Amino acid sequence: MMTKFLTEITTKFNPLSTCSKPARLFLTYLPPDIRSKGTSVCTKLLPRDSKEPSSVMVKFKDGRELTFSCEKYNIKGIVEEIDRLSRQLQKAEDIAA
Repeated sequence: MMTKFLTEITTKFNPLSTCSKPARLFLTYLPPDIRSKGTSVCTKLLPRDSKEPSSVMVKFKDGRELTFSCEKYNIKGIVEEIDRLSRQLQKAEDIAA
């Protein structure tokens, strides 16, 4: 997964819920040094009895913001969508250079 163009990542999930699996797996896909490269990572753990759905929110350097509901997307869908937008930004950067 290309993380070069990510500026902020926010996840909300109940760690004991089965529908929070995409959010937990997404955090494991991130490289260990992502914070030192300038990306802000914020994780909010929801209480066990919370009715709020799990979600992943990603902001890109160009200002785009994507929010994924973990009930609708699996980890493969989230990673594919982020890679698709990262490739667009990479292509635009290559053309501008």
